[in-house]
Amino acid sequence: MSTRPENTFANTTFAALAETDEQLSKLKGGEYSKAVSAERFNTAKAGLEAKGFKVTVAENKDDAFEKLKGLIPAGASVNLAHSTTLEEIGFVNYLMGETPYDNVRGTILAEPDREKQAELRRTIGTTVDYFLTSVGAVTENGEMAHGDLTGTKVGGVAFGAKNVVVVVGSNKIVKDEAEAYKRITEWCFPFAGAYAREVLKVPGTSLVNYQVLRQANPFSPDRIKVLLINEALGA
Repeated sequence: MSTRPENTFANTTFAALAETDEQLSKLKGGEYSKAVSAERFNTAKAGLEAKGFKVTVAENKDDAFEKLKGLIPAGASVNLAHSTTLEEIGFVNYLMGETPYDNVRGTILAEPDREKQAELRRTIGTTVDYFLTSVGAVTENGEMAHGDLTGTKVGGVAFGAKNVVVVVGSNKIVKDEAEAYKRITEWCFPFAGAYAREVLKVPGTSLVNYQVLRQANPFSPDRIKVLLINEALGA
């Protein structure tokens, strides 16, 4: 039986913010909030594997939580980029408690000075043993795309971390790279703007960095692992 913690960030899911944020409300119930068919799910899994990514399939949030724990060895240093998916499966709350890992995220958040905290994100935050994140889109051909404002997310994924685990729901599966960019710009970043208004109390955010992972690194083929969840999760 899963010991998945309850998600205490339910007020900042896509569905919750679409109810309260005027700019996001027009996307409420849109196609990118829904899980794809079993056929498209299996096509994307095969595409990721053909591109050299190691894929683990989870059927739901409970299964994803347990399998993610199983992908990270005890004693490993761990950090994560902000991810609604990781919040929804309970892993962010899990990291707030006692774990067998070196919780670098906790060390960063414990620094009260914002400039010093930013420096920790740049240094120890992106060079951990395991960097956990999600992406905005996974194509049926096996590419993954995502973006951010500051580089702390794309930097850890591109090169900094020793291992990366991408945790992604099936609602993020799209046809191709063109649709991946559409999903990120027309769906993910409106959500990010609503999140910024709700949590950070700023007007919005920007897509400064945009990254496409077209295949696994041939010199480190097992570095990026994908936990593909057969359920709609995240933004």
